[in-house]
Amino acid sequence: MIEFKNVCFVYSGGEEGDGIKNINLTIHKGETILITGDSGCGKTTVTRLINGLIPHFYEGKLEGEVLINGKNISKEPIYQISKYVGSVFQNPRSQFFNVDTTSELAFSPENQGISMTDISKRIEKAVSDFSLYSLMDRSIFQLSGGEKQKIACASVSVAESEIIVLDEPSSNLDIAAIEDLRNMIAFWKKEGRTIIIAEHRLYFMRELADRLILMKNGRIAEELPAERIRNLSIAESQKRGIRPLNIGDLSYSNDYVLHNTSFIKISGLSYIYKDKIHGIDINDIQLKKGSVAAVIGHNGAGKSTFAKCLCGLEKRCKGLLEVEGKKCSNNKGLKYCYMVMQDVNHQLFTESVIDEVLLSMSDQNSITDEEKEQQSEEILKNLGLLEYKEKHPMALSGGQKQRVAIASAVAAEKSIILFDEPTSGLDYNHMKKVADCIKDLSKSEKTIFVITHDPELILHCCTYVIHLENGKIKDSYNLNNESAEKLKSFFLEPYKQTS
Repeated sequence: MIEFKNVCFVYSGGEEGDGIKNINLTIHKGETILITGDSGCGKTTVTRLINGLIPHFYEGKLEGEVLINGKNISKEPIYQISKYVGSVFQNPRSQFFNVDTTSELAFSPENQGISMTDISKRIEKAVSDFSLYSLMDRSIFQLSGGEKQKIACASVSVAESEIIVLDEPSSNLDIAAIEDLRNMIAFWKKEGRTIIIAEHRLYFMRELADRLILMKNGRIAEELPAERIRNLSIAESQKRGIRPLNIGDLSYSNDYVLHNTSFIKISGLSYIYKDKIHGIDINDIQLKKGSVAAVIGHNGAGKSTFAKCLCGLEKRCKGLLEVEGKKCSNNKGLKYCYMVMQDVNHQLFTESVIDEVLLSMSDQNSITDEEKEQQSEEILKNLGLLEYKEKHPMALSGGQKQRVAIASAVAAEKSIILFDEPTSGLDYNHMKKVADCIKDLSKSEKTIFVITHDPELILHCCTYVIHLENGKIKDSYNLNNESAEKLKSFFLEPYKQTS
């Protein structure tokens, strides 16, 4: 049993609003608890208090007690906590200690002094339970995001942790990988493990969660039992500012009509990797200027390769890009394109948030520095970032960093902007802000490509869908109320297969 007794925590150097306040919560053995709420509401802090990262790694002022089976977790050494609490983080790469998958599964029990015979038996069981045969003895660096998440989850199973804590485990996964994750959680639940999940994306947990804990401003705002979770309507979830628990209830909500008569054209876009197997071969894409095209498909479909080729990041790519009647080869795409990467840590360079935005405006010589600053602040305000303008970008949460990168894209004033999973790790309200920002860009005649696994984002702001599989266009269509059903069917596909 896990007990929070009048728990307050403020991070060292934290500002008012960070951490949690007066948390009283009891989690019984075998329960599956889903914790959600706005970014910064305190849900990750709760998970860190359970797995011992607070106070052993994240320092701050802690009041009250967190008890696991009657033991005060803050007074237990972290190696002792790891014997009964296992963690799966948002980015599994941050928790790997080995370069191959089999060694990674063995790492935790080896550190606990388990015999090699028992370790081998545990690994064999996890591989069998989760059908991981094809992932054994593989390089960690060659795995997809979903495969890395499977290894991280299997490592927890091999450690035989009685309590499993997951912090936004689905944020970087496609629909098939989310279904694999759901099946793993269902397996643990059947085994009687205690599971605590901090998440924004909720639909895959609809049938598994015993309780939903809604947090606001560091406090528990509401607790919903299992029956209430399963029957929560779209309107009720939106009122609470959380993601839907049923994708099938979503509707198309973008009423913007394109009146532009000029087009963005992409032709003969092809690229093949050194293995001579994977790549893309896209004959023709023609979009009205100002379109917002969702690029969907399963992991490995070629979505990210398409984005890199369009931006000119893959120099061996062949093809032509036509913008406003001007033609250029795709390796010159950077002249017209700006890309917001999925891992935004790779594109944050300056010492403050506002400097990050100003950096993207450095080529705009037609306006004064004062005007640039005013425009930057307006962009930050629209994305809910103005209060952080003097903060170092790397000191922000994952969702806040994502919005900083989007702010830089807005400021760059390129004709084409590509977003690679722009709502990864974002709550409902910030997802809407990103969707509104994308719609505003569209209205200012920017053409947008959005690579995403987020059906809500697509239905909020996209006008067109490009469905890639095996490096080719499987389907493409204008998005409206009728075609929205086709889109939802794609995202619901794994659930139809398992029902």
